Amino acid sequence: MKSSFGSYRSPKTIALVGKYHSLEIAESLRRLAEYLYERGISVFIERETAEHIGRQVDLSRWVTCGFNDIGAHADLAIVIGGDGTMLNAARRLSRYRVPLVGVNQGRLGFMTDIARSDMLTCMDDLLDGRFSAENRMLLDAEVVRDGRDIAANLALNDAVVDKGAIGRMIELELFIDGEFIYNLRSDGLIVSTPTGSTAYALSAGGPILHPTLTGIALIPLCPHALSNRPVIVNDRAEIELRITHAEDPRVHFDGQVTLDLLPGDSVRLRRSEYTSCFLHPPGYSYFAMLRQKLHWSERPRGG
Repeated sequence: MKSSFGSYRSPKTIALVGKYHSLEIAESLRRLAEYLYERGISVFIERETAEHIGRQVDLSRWVTCGFNDIGAHADLAIVIGGDGTMLNAARRLSRYRVPLVGVNQGRLGFMTDIARSDMLTCMDDLLDGRFSAENRMLLDAEVVRDGRDIAANLALNDAVVDKGAIGRMIELELFIDGEFIYNLRSDGLIVSTPTGSTAYALSAGGPILHPTLTGIALIPLCPHALSNRPVIVNDRAEIELRITHAEDPRVHFDGQVTLDLLPGDSVRLRRSEYTSCFLHPPGYSYFAMLRQKLHWSERPRGG
């Protein structure tokens, strides 16, 4: 039974969400479903996961359902894949307050804590309520054209306005809480949550923000004026990016949802009322994860 965000009770119903088109993930998901079933847990398989993975392994023993049903009935969801799979599940389930556990089958895995080899050994701690809960903020985004909202989306990592496929720079105006901040000529601008600070924002020279912070980072992409530097604003800020000139502007949400823009369009961003709850295994440390993923402690390779 779901409890308030920031904590969770021993689950009775668990949903499994997996990356598609991977035999390795299919086998891991089947093994996990069998283990949970033997422990008396009701298991749901997310519908699209089942449609793809079910071609490789037999999942007929378990109920398949969409994210809406998972949100209504599951106590938590275990996501098997990489950060991309986790991002999609987080956006789809945040409004339902379903906590998420990540099993890393991707590459870096900043949001998927559990290694595939440790997946089953961690389940006792999870089922007995010994994982720790951590809330992550999301961004609400809306696209405004000619005074009308034409699209809306959520982002756990970031919203990126960029120049699209054309090589020319984009020109945009940045407003914060209605105040004009600057004109920007660049390849684009990243608006990042603390969770997203280790994603595209990091590659663009942005700061790493601890996930418990509630700031929003603004990182220009290859700005024409080198004085345009990353800025962090508080989570109550209302941010508006207004396109003034561009050949092929676009906005991307978590690198997974893309919308074509036009000159004159505005992308408005604010902190969402929803949060995502990540459940971490005992002994989890954010900084230990960074040391491992970013190779901070690797010795130089000598000749």
